Amino acid sequence: MDFNQQLRSYDPEAIARYYRRRPWKLIGRALKILWYFSGFVIGLFWDRWLLADHSSEPDDPTGSPPQPGRPHSTHTANPARAEHLRKILTTLGPTYIKVGQALSTRPDLIRPDFLSELIKLQDQLPPFSDPLAFEIIERELGASVQDTYREITPHPVAAASLGQVYRAKLFSGEEVAIKVQRPNLVPKLTCDLCLMRWAAGRFAPLLPLNLGHDLTLIVDEFGTKLFEEIDYVNEGRNAERFAANFAGHDHVKVPKIYWRFTSTRVLTLEWIHGCKLTTSELRCSGLDADATVKVGVIAGLQQLLEFGFFHADPHPGNLFALAAPESKMGACMAYIDFGMMDQLEEFTKETLVDAVVHLINQDYNALTRDFVNLGFLAPGTDIRPIIPAIESVLGDVMGESVKDFNFKTITDRFSQLMFDYPFRVPAKFALIIRSLVTQEGLALSVNPDFK
Repeated sequence: MDFNQQLRSYDPEAIARYYRRRPWKLIGRALKILWYFSGFVIGLFWDRWLLADHSSEPDDPTGSPPQPGRPHSTHTANPARAEHLRKILTTLGPTYIKVGQALSTRPDLIRPDFLSELIKLQDQLPPFSDPLAFEIIERELGASVQDTYREITPHPVAAASLGQVYRAKLFSGEEVAIKVQRPNLVPKLTCDLCLMRWAAGRFAPLLPLNLGHDLTLIVDEFGTKLFEEIDYVNEGRNAERFAANFAGHDHVKVPKIYWRFTSTRVLTLEWIHGCKLTTSELRCSGLDADATVKVGVIAGLQQLLEFGFFHADPHPGNLFALAAPESKMGACMAYIDFGMMDQLEEFTKETLVDAVVHLINQDYNALTRDFVNLGFLAPGTDIRPIIPAIESVLGDVMGESVKDFNFKTITDRFSQLMFDYPFRVPAKFALIIRSLVTQEGLALSVNPDFK
């Protein structure tokens, strides 16, 4: 059996050994990646040159001098360049699509014109062929599609980075979604992850101070989560565990898993009748936007601080709002896609709560010790010069009350400290930060006044 068929979980050492004996596979892939991105980078420099060449402002017809303190943009929006980046990531395949999806939740890092294109990677991806998808279903489930499902759509209703979804009916009459994995995923993932890990080890020391610290560990965490995502049996177990946590809570809906029609590469689950988290769709469905946002926030905090088992990929394609007249909160949030989940230890949960309390109370001495306990600062670090730095950066974030708390602002300010002090982002917290920023972004898109 081929190595990539045997590999069931992410093993960076085994992957490195495999490709050391087959360097031509890495070289060919690396050249392809460089070819695509070199044209994109040249385009960025061209845009910057054009901006610099035309940056002088025309004379004001009134003769007024330029206004002092007027902001000057360091870039100009270029929809064609942003579309080019999205197409590159799509062409390079699943690994790079997942990277693009992660970046699409980081408005603090990505230009707005690029952000609007990267968001399309969440639910606007090209599908693979239907005959191949049906062949995978039959091979995995051991029966023909016609013998397994009473009805099935001839084409997918959605396509994602790792698979695509068909709508179907079982012979029992139940409506289901069938998630079919893309073919030949493992060889593509192992090759890309091997190259990323090599690049992380070589280029991390060149990054400013601690930005490259533990970059290899972040790649490994990314690889671990990718391999967990492509095991649909694992995803089904995650869904049932998530549902068990919210048993008795009528504000969260988790689709039922049909194990008889599920395998490592095919997942059959209950079809969810919901609407996307946009103001227009919520209004058309008669749902209360404020109640929906409240439900999403409460469910997100419960995952992190009560259960410790959290959905690490809550982008707009994985969340739906449902009408729930029987719910005390007046709304219900449905979660789908449980491939990327993570677990927090009890100590980490308690320390996170402490850190939030210390931040709200502006106790920066205790907050700095929390950073040590959470792994953002190494044990033994001299925190005396760091405490006033944290206060100067975060001191005005909170305003006068808890209602002014804004997680994205805090992460933006905190990133400034990375340049001057020995902070690092533990691999697990990269997922937590991504989850929180994404959920806050979703809440703000539905209700701009959300706090």
